[in-house]
Amino acid sequence: MAVVIPLSAVAYQSLRVPLSGYAVRLDLQQRATGLYASLWLDDQPVLAGVLCQDRTWLVRKTPSALPGDLAFADTQGTQNPDYSGLGSRFVLVYAEGSHVG
Repeated sequence: MAVVIPLSAVAYQSLRVPLSGYAVRLDLQQRATGLYASLWLDDQPVLAGVLCQDRTWLVRKTPSALPGDLAFADTQGTQNPDYSGLGSRFVLVYAEGSHVG
């Protein structure tokens, strides 16, 4: 089952969300070269500065206790996300059981 993570259309944001029983902190930062994500699981770093791309898993094969993965999806095409469309055009989805690592 997929869960949509609520986001705001701002260039930098930090949010905490419960996912699969874990306290997850997600930082998103827009830079000139794209949108980047950093992820903490129960205050332990999992990812730092990963480029966000359309329909591409963020965690991938990174060793993590999180039993799922996160990906952005463009609801109007196949562009990579940018902050101006977060929460509307670009949605962030968490899918449990999708982690390939």
